[in-house]
Amino acid sequence: MTALRKPQVALTSKAAPFAIRAERAADVATREALLDACFGENRHGRTCQRLRDGRAPAAGLALAAVREGHLVGTVRLWHVSAGGRPALVLGPLAVDPACRELGIGAALMLQALAAARARGHAAVILLGDAPYYARFGFSAEKTGALSLPGPFERERLLGLEFEAGALDGASGLIVATGATLPKRRAARPHAHAA
Repeated sequence: MTALRKPQVALTSKAAPFAIRAERAADVATREALLDACFGENRHGRTCQRLRDGRAPAAGLALAAVREGHLVGTVRLWHVSAGGRPALVLGPLAVDPACRELGIGAALMLQALAAARARGHAAVILLGDAPYYARFGFSAEKTGALSLPGPFERERLLGLEFEAGALDGASGLIVATGATLPKRRAARPHAHAA
């Protein structure tokens, strides 16, 4: 009679699952710190940031990945006009460096794209690495005549159509069209009684 050996399975924190949910107001500070860690504090000067400044992300298209109670990933999509054609711009997509290799970035992408398609959007554009984003269907095939409001590398401007022909003939500047955020009021100094 042979004794059955139990395989040794070491459960590490790397095996911990993650969840993707809608971004919450309480996520803002952590999201901003994550974006700074991933892209540097100079990220606010990047070309695509000009499409996001002062704008709200598209409804239902700001997602957060949470693992063990901590925000570890983020992706947001924004309304734009791509040379006169309605589209979304995706970005930034960021994952905590300590959680890379867990599939969080791919899961965020897949959920964000599925949500955009389900909400009836026709196309998504992003500025990113073609080899990474090709697996989600992005290519530079229909973005060659589009430009961004600042410097960018042409081969990194990629598009994905949910509706065939959504980006056909798209040319010109990509501009923000999403809802504007309310301007923050400067705090007034308190009047002191003399």
